[in-house]
Amino acid sequence: MKLAIYCRVSTDEQNAATQETICREYCERNKYEIFKVYTDTGFSGAKTSRPAFDEMLKDMRLYKFNGIMVTKLDRIGRSLQHILSLFDEFSKKGVNFIATTQNIDTSTAAGKLQMQIIGAFAEFERNIISERTKEAIKDNPKVGKRGKDKNPRQKRGVLRKPIN
Repeated sequence: MKLAIYCRVSTDEQNAATQETICREYCERNKYEIFKVYTDTGFSGAKTSRPAFDEMLKDMRLYKFNGIMVTKLDRIGRSLQHILSLFDEFSKKGVNFIATTQNIDTSTAAGKLQMQIIGAFAEFERNIISERTKEAIKDNPKVGKRGKDKNPRQKRGVLRKPIN
């Protein structure tokens, strides 16, 4: 497997070298080829756009490697929604994901199961939020209405008055 290694630290005082060393040793033990090491320093994982991360995604979309390695899942991102959208794209591109210290490896059946479980919990959370929102609207007749007369919102694409 040809891998991209991604390392990220949030502050300039931190050092990504430890992450890189852990990933390189993992590649050596498993006889994986390293395509390139991408490192972002001083960027939060909450940001979906980071210079080296964006470059890595660009190279992935050009099929330059078939695996991405990090030390921990939170190096790639902090938002579950963002992580799930990334994994969806990884899957469509045939790119495996490895988090070395958490034993996540989507090239294995167990790793795929872990990611499916995370995805199932994320979907469950979205459904619970949707149910709560619908219950709140049903129990409060003024929710979802606007203006002085509190008329229901018009559906998109429906004209209120004909244009002359």
